[in-house]
Amino acid sequence: MKRTFSFLSAWAFMSGLLMVSCSFPDEKDNTDPIETGTIQLQFDNMVGSQDLQLDSARYLNAAGEDFTVSKLNYYISNIKLIRMDGSVFTVPQDSSYFLIREAHPESQKLTIRNVLTGDYTGIEFVVGVDSLRSVMDPSEPGRKGILDKDKGPTNEEAMYWDWNPGYIFLMLEGYSDSATTSNGKYYYHIGGFGGRTEKTLNNLKTIKLTFPGQKAIVTTSIVSNVHIQADILKIFNGPTQLSIRKSSGIMFSDSSKYVADNYADMFSVKEIKIN
Repeated sequence: MKRTFSFLSAWAFMSGLLMVSCSFPDEKDNTDPIETGTIQLQFDNMVGSQDLQLDSARYLNAAGEDFTVSKLNYYISNIKLIRMDGSVFTVPQDSSYFLIREAHPESQKLTIRNVLTGDYTGIEFVVGVDSLRSVMDPSEPGRKGILDKDKGPTNEEAMYWDWNPGYIFLMLEGYSDSATTSNGKYYYHIGGFGGRTEKTLNNLKTIKLTFPGQKAIVTTSIVSNVHIQADILKIFNGPTQLSIRKSSGIMFSDSSKYVADNYADMFSVKEIKIN
């Protein structure tokens, strides 16, 4: 009896060793780690085929009116990246608000981190600031940074109406011999997300662009730079042709809809560079 017990004990001990030496990793350990990388969006403001020059160059719109540009600012937000298989990577909300300012070249290069690795063939973004963020209490962290209406670029550039319309989505200003204002200045300040205290215009525009013949590769070591051009000539020459003489100043009026419809068509992807 004693010998039988010893034999069984030895067998059990050896079996245990065998099981330990041949054990498979837990299934959870087989899960691929989530890998992320970085993508850059480079916004380049143009006038037709020319690079936009503030104040120093005169341009001509389709109405035959000359104009200069002294200021161009616009918000880009709610960015989504479209994968080759059609799935979508949504940039986390708090990391998805940017203010492009022509006078500040550093503002035109957006660096988006923690993007899921993969091959991307398109992009979607909003010109403006969405309604949820616009009605958020200004003291909340989500309304700080580039959306802080009391300090920083938004305040410096006066990109916020402190009343029902909220943020100015796009601001274009300059001078023209055709302007009917006393100082020869034209200005388009376009906003309106639907209203905070009462219903208003909604000039939010969602832009969808494909990467023509190219893909943006995101890996842990490869960074793609997507070069997006914004042709501001289309603000005048879009679906509705605008005349500076007829409309030298457009702010929060019904005609702001036509400006927003026009600038919704001004974006295109020029090229993608792999770094």
